[in-house]
Amino acid sequence: MFISFFPQPKLFFTSAAAWSLVLVLFWFFGGAQLGAVFGLPPAAPGTPPIIGITVFLSAPFIWFYIYYVAGVLLFYAFWRWYSPHPWQQWSILVTSVILFLIYFNVQVSVAVNNWYGPFFDYVQGLMGGTTNSTNAEFYAGAASFAWLALIGMNVSVVNAYVVQHWIFRWRTAMNDYFMQNWSKLRHIEGASQRIQEDTMRFAQIMEDLGSSFVASIMTLIAFLPVLIELQKHITELPIIGAVPQPLILAAIGWCLLGTLSVMLAGVKLPGLQFRNQRVEAAYRKELVYGEDHADRAQPATTTELFTNVRKNYFRLYAHYIYFNVVRYTYLQADNIFSFIILGPSIVAHKITLGPMNQISNAFGRVTGSLQFLLNSWSTIVELQSVHKRLRAFEATLSGEALPDIDQRYLDRKKTGSEPESEPA
Repeated sequence: MFISFFPQPKLFFTSAAAWSLVLVLFWFFGGAQLGAVFGLPPAAPGTPPIIGITVFLSAPFIWFYIYYVAGVLLFYAFWRWYSPHPWQQWSILVTSVILFLIYFNVQVSVAVNNWYGPFFDYVQGLMGGTTNSTNAEFYAGAASFAWLALIGMNVSVVNAYVVQHWIFRWRTAMNDYFMQNWSKLRHIEGASQRIQEDTMRFAQIMEDLGSSFVASIMTLIAFLPVLIELQKHITELPIIGAVPQPLILAAIGWCLLGTLSVMLAGVKLPGLQFRNQRVEAAYRKELVYGEDHADRAQPATTTELFTNVRKNYFRLYAHYIYFNVVRYTYLQADNIFSFIILGPSIVAHKITLGPMNQISNAFGRVTGSLQFLLNSWSTIVELQSVHKRLRAFEATLSGEALPDIDQRYLDRKKTGSEPESEPA
């Protein structure tokens, strides 16, 4: 799954993580100031943020663009020299483009959050009669948001298009790799399904899950400083009272509660999903045999196989009941949690409409990032199921010993022969 698209995957991902960490740390501990040498200095401390689309053409942003491109090219040059790979343009260069587009969209969200404060304070002044303005000034303020929304929308469209092509290239690499070894794999039950369907599903799930994960990490990095700056308006939390870093403490505690609750509720789902795929494969294979052999796919056999399918799905649906109760209860509570946190400060007249909207938006972004596992658990379950089947498939090429449950599946020759008892 990975060696077909990435050079020396374990070393590659380790080096990518290490190099990214080096670049991030260097940026925060001197790299941002280094732009002054090239006439692109950072904003002076205490300078109000630039409101509107022009922020992306400011000196600090231009210097970041240069810094990012230099870091990517150095990493690409090393791997091109150390371990050339036929797909490295896509696995390194196009990946870096995708990461940049995701980062840019996160910064659009930060720019929108900066717009909230002054604009909604302005609106509050108009509604309270303490601010005088004209229609032109009002619509100019709204247009500032419209430009940010427009650029964000277009970047999202471009990113989605690039990601779709990137994912299909990964599927192509997996397909080519498996087909080169078809003579060793063709005897495995469901080999055609795994090459055609499982690689397609793996690629599609990675498209959704991978993009969401990267966006969550970048959102967290971008909005944590914003939340830390905004929490100067908040002095205490409900019930707990005054604590240091109140918004950060509330966000982490709330997300840990939700994530652990959902993980405990859904702990059995990956195994149940995997067993479902097994009985589906057995039923499908019998039908395929029936297309070419009149003595196969007889009513008695297909009825028994479909009964196994129904039994497994009904078991899975039953387990999803309590999982969904936990998940949806938490998500509904999450809609008002930020207002509960802000309650004492709102009642005490410590914040106005602008900061309240900024804090609610930033808090929601941070908690949304921390809730990645919670929001993606069903997709992760499906990915684990597909990954498990492809790992069993690849084991034939590597001669690797698999856990008993996978080895029994790999070795099973008789259609529909399910083990009597099997761990979930």
